[in-house]
Amino acid sequence: MTLSFTSLGLSEGCVRHLEKLGFDTPTPIQAQAIPHLLSGRDVVGLAQTGTGKTAAFALPILEQVNLNNSAVQALVLTPTRELAMQVYQSIRNLSSDRRFWVQAVYGGQAIDGQIKKLRRGSQVVVGTPGRVLDLLSRGDLKLDNLNWLVLDEADEMLNMGFIQDVERILSQAPAERQTAFFSATMDPTIRELAAKFLHTPVTVQIEQPKAAPTRIDQVAYMVPRGWTKARALQPILELEDPESALIFVRTRRTAADLTRQLQAAGYSVDEYHGDLSQAQRERLLLRFRQRQVRWVVATDIAARGLHVEDLSHVVNYDLPDTVESYVHRIGRTGRAGKQGRAIALIHPLDKRKLREIENHIRQKLEPGQVPTRAQIEARHLESLQSQLREALAGDRLASFLPIATELGEEYDMRAIAAAALQMAYDQTRPTWMRSEKVWVDEPKNDKPRTRGNRSGKPRPSRRGSSETSQHFSSRRR
Repeated sequence: MTLSFTSLGLSEGCVRHLEKLGFDTPTPIQAQAIPHLLSGRDVVGLAQTGTGKTAAFALPILEQVNLNNSAVQALVLTPTRELAMQVYQSIRNLSSDRRFWVQAVYGGQAIDGQIKKLRRGSQVVVGTPGRVLDLLSRGDLKLDNLNWLVLDEADEMLNMGFIQDVERILSQAPAERQTAFFSATMDPTIRELAAKFLHTPVTVQIEQPKAAPTRIDQVAYMVPRGWTKARALQPILELEDPESALIFVRTRRTAADLTRQLQAAGYSVDEYHGDLSQAQRERLLLRFRQRQVRWVVATDIAARGLHVEDLSHVVNYDLPDTVESYVHRIGRTGRAGKQGRAIALIHPLDKRKLREIENHIRQKLEPGQVPTRAQIEARHLESLQSQLREALAGDRLASFLPIATELGEEYDMRAIAAAALQMAYDQTRPTWMRSEKVWVDEPKNDKPRTRGNRSGKPRPSRRGSSETSQHFSSRRR
């Protein structure tokens, strides 16, 4: 039997609005959590990011909030301002009543503007712990009428050191309220917090198999000995050609350096890290979602709550510190039934961490080799041929026929076509492939020397052995 939103106890008007938004079937976390929340029970929800948690707690609140009262009736706490903005936007979209107001409060923006909006009235407030505490201490955020309190991504609150702030907020909330915790994992500290502040909660858990989703293709590209990851990344990206990608790095410095290198190579890419102001982050996020920027290089901390629809690739330039973070990272692609692709760059020192990841997800990552120049050029020619077929079927072809006819009086038509293809090909090649660079067999051979050859003369290489290790060298002198 297929569940529907109506069977969960939601009103007919709410269900109609969800259908307009394209939602007709609840996700597992929604199917389990919504009935309990509608009945007034405290809930602990265990589910990964991207499973529909926001609607799971927002829909019951929207069904029961008093629209004739503009006081704050629900408070949603999130670990980051990016997630606060995302939850705020989702709740706005889930309501169709003009009397409903939701407000996001977080650091990095002037507090005066947020105070003015609060004074005008908002039934739901979504915010980060630091800004919420600030507003509470000023007396500008009042919880006297609070009926619901939600802690979203509780495990991330713990990881980022916000649990004490959360406890202070929970202590100031009215005792008579409904509380929900949502978390990807149930850390002992989160369990203790739930036991302290929730009243006989019901736990709903979405079984998350260790294995990563099958809709995500996972590839581990081995970085050749003697190469930097940055050097290996460019030909990989050229062959993969991600429509949109998040490239994860460990530090802000790496994010800035890698972004500069990729931009210098002619790619549409920008950086996203903690040194950016809130306004800069929001502008970049908007550009990324509107496909004005194809790729974003981001640190883990900055990317908390950064979710983009139809993300085609996740690139683990640096492997994360924990296997859980790896699963969390790659879970940003392959959503809504679409196929995604996760790439990892592996140095020899990363092999132990790679084994830990593979053991956790219970599958081997597909091994990949840095693409050769021939592979990249073949891909470009294939793409060019496809574009040519589209042009031949298009309407603009007639505009260029007189030029072809005139040139045909001097040259063979096949030569004209080949010259035009060469010009188009040269224009589509990336900047770093247009220069006078060659590919050489530079990676060091990891095999031990045999004792037989003591002359010091190099042995002739085996036929075909160089192709998998070809890469760019510096310009010829």
